[in-house]
Order: sequence, then C-alpha cells, then structure tokens
Amino acid sequence: MSAAVGGLNQNEIDFAPSPDEVARKAYFNYENEGSLPGHDVQHWLAAEAELIAERKLTRVHGFHNQT
Repeated sequence: MSAAVGGLNQNEIDFAPSPDEVARKAYFNYENEGSLPGHDVQHWLAAEAELIAERKLTRVHGFHNQT
C-alpha cells in the first residue's frame, strides 16, 4: 500500500478518480478553453475537482450502486 493511500479506507479510495480519468477531463477542458499552453496544472486540478464533485453528487442521490 502506498503512503498516499495509507490513511484512506476502501470507500475513499474508490471515490478518487484515476489519473487516466483526470487526464481525459483535463484535456477536454484544455481543448474547450482554446488549447492555450501553460495552464496544465490548473486544468488538472479543475478536472480532478469536477470529477470528485460529480461522484459526490451521484453518491448523495444513490446512483453509485446502480448497475
């Protein structure tokens, strides 16, 4: 188990978006903002925050357990 994950329980680990998910969302944001270079960290952080917010919203409404 990595040190970054050491203090998290399984639900918190499942809740975190994967780096691939964040990368796709960040690239989408980059493209939508005109593909201007130099904002990669901002795009990454915004994408991560958006994905976490979406997951929180689905958990609140109980959609995360539906198949």
